Amino acid sequence: MSKFLIACLGNIGSEYENTRHNIGFKVADNLALEGGAPFTTNRLAYTCEMKLKGKTIIIIKPTTYMNLSGKAVNYWMQAEKISIENLLVVTDDIALPFGTLRIKPKGSDGGHNGLKSIQDILGTENYARLRFGVGNNFAKGKQVDYVLGQWTRNENTLLNSRIQTAVDMVKSFCSIGLSLTMTQFNNK
Repeated sequence: MSKFLIACLGNIGSEYENTRHNIGFKVADNLALEGGAPFTTNRLAYTCEMKLKGKTIIIIKPTTYMNLSGKAVNYWMQAEKISIENLLVVTDDIALPFGTLRIKPKGSDGGHNGLKSIQDILGTENYARLRFGVGNNFAKGKQVDYVLGQWTRNENTLLNSRIQTAVDMVKSFCSIGLSLTMTQFNNK
């Protein structure tokens, strides 16, 4: 039986709950809800475990805050004996227009502190990531305010359907693999 680690990035605390930077946590919550798997507080993360087509999926929401996400990812990969090929990181991305979803086998951190932490600790950028576009509608020097800001009314009307597509992509990654998931979902 295969085991997967789905590391969904965000920040803990109610003040961050509905911010763009926490889209990973929203995807995690919806995935866990579909799988009937409640989160519990564990070492470095909120975790839950669900089954999908004979596979075990461990979902984590790091409690380390974004800048130290790599500590939680590394710990849970080791604790659950999950290979890097079965790791998927779900994160926000300002380089993609709002609602655009891309799954990739590797890539740079693109200035994202959560991805930078993961790459620094794992020593590689060769791990799958699902990037959820949050757009870049901010003035120069206002990136932090933007990603830690609330969704607009227009974004909120489309958010749930895009989160559902992200959940479907995660389940596809775990069931049919990265390559077929990329073919099926990227550019859609």
